[in-house]
Amino acid sequence: MALTALVTGAAPVASARTEAHHRIPDTAVLDGTRLQRTKIRLDHGDPRLRRAVGTLRTRADRWLGQGPWTVVDKPRPAPGGDVHDYLSQAPYWWPSKTPTSDNPWGCPYVQRDGERNPEVDSGTDRQDVEKTFDSAYDLSLAWYYTGERRYAEKAGQVLRTWFLDPATRMNPNLNHAQFIPCKYDGRAIGIIDFSQSYTSVLDALALLETGAPGWTAKDRTGMKRWNTAFRDWLRTSDFGKQEAAATNNHGTFYDLLLAGLAYATGDRELARRTVLDARHQRIAPQIASDGSQPQELTRTRSWHYSAFTLVAHARLAAIGRHVGVDLWAYRGPEAQSLFKAVDYLLPAATGAAAWPHPELEFDRYAATDVVHAAADAGDGRARKAVPSLEEPPGGDLWVLRPAAEQLDSIAG
Repeated sequence: MALTALVTGAAPVASARTEAHHRIPDTAVLDGTRLQRTKIRLDHGDPRLRRAVGTLRTRADRWLGQGPWTVVDKPRPAPGGDVHDYLSQAPYWWPSKTPTSDNPWGCPYVQRDGERNPEVDSGTDRQDVEKTFDSAYDLSLAWYYTGERRYAEKAGQVLRTWFLDPATRMNPNLNHAQFIPCKYDGRAIGIIDFSQSYTSVLDALALLETGAPGWTAKDRTGMKRWNTAFRDWLRTSDFGKQEAAATNNHGTFYDLLLAGLAYATGDRELARRTVLDARHQRIAPQIASDGSQPQELTRTRSWHYSAFTLVAHARLAAIGRHVGVDLWAYRGPEAQSLFKAVDYLLPAATGAAAWPHPELEFDRYAATDVVHAAADAGDGRARKAVPSLEEPPGGDLWVLRPAAEQLDSIAG
C-alpha cells in the first residue's frame, strides 16, 4: 500500500482505489475537504507526513489491546440505581466515614480542596469515558489515513459497546455527572465531562461513515438516534439550561457541544444560531480588549485555563465554518476577538517571555493547538509563531487532525 511505501521509504505507489474510496467526511469540527486532500497527499507518498503518520499509528496501536469500556461495570451504579446512567464524581470531596454495607459511600462527604479523591478515577465512569473518546478518535483517524481494517473494527467495537449494545450502552443523559455522594445526585457543571471532547467522537463517526469496514447502516442509525436524544436532553434539561447560562468556559464548551450535536444530527440552523450567539454571549464578555481572559487569569492554573477556554472557542469557530459563520472575524464592542486572545498567549507560547500570571504547572505546549488554529484562520502573528511552538508529548498531529485539542492535563 501507499502507506507502507511512505513509512518504509520504498517507492510510493498511489492508490486510485483508496482515493476514490475515501469520500469527503462530513465532520463537525475537522475540515473534511482538508482531510481528504491530506489523505491524497499521503497516498502519493508526501514525505512531510511521514512523522505524523508514525505518531498516529503508535497512538492507535496502543488502543488495539485495550477496552472496550462500558458504563455498566463501575463498582456501584449512579444514585438513580440505573447501571446504564453515566456517573462521575466531584474530585475534591471525600468520605468522612468508613464505608459499610449500610453506608457504602462512607457519607457524609467533606471537601478537601485541592486533594483529588482517587474514587474519581476508580469508582466512576470518568476515566473509561475518556478512553472511549480518545480511542475512537485515534482509531478512526488511523483507519482513514492508512486504510487498515483493524483500526476501523476496533473503533466500531468501542463505540458500539459504549453507546449502542443494549447490555452495555449509556443512557443519553448526564444526570449524574460530577455528583457528590449523599449531597448532590449530579451537577450541571458535570456536562463539561462531555462538552470538552465529545465533538471528537462526532468527527470519528463522520470518518467511519465514509466507508469503514464493519461500520454498518444499523450502527449509523443507532448513533444518530443516540446523538439526537442527547442533543434534546442538553437543550431541555435543567442541567443543560444551567450550563448554557454559565458565563465562563463552561458556557463556551456547552455551546461547542450543542453546536456539534446539532450539526451531526442534521439541525444546521441550530448549529448556526449557536455559533452566531457565541459572538456576544461568549467572546465579548469573556475576552478583554487586550486579549486577556479576566475570569481565567484569577485561577491558580491561569495559563492552562486561558488556553483551555480557547480550545472551545477555536473548535466552535471550526463548526461555524461549516454553517457560514466566521467567528474569527468577529470584533466585540471593545475590539475583543479570538485573534487577540490567542496573540495574548504568544510570548509565553513561543518561550519569548514568562507567563505573568499565577500558574501551578506551566506547560508551554498547552497553547500549541490554539496558535495553530489562529494561524490557519489568518492571524499573521500566530503564523509567524508556529515554528517556535513547543511540540506536545507524543508528537504534533496538527497536519493530520487540524482542530484544537486540550494538550496538557488538569488532573492531579
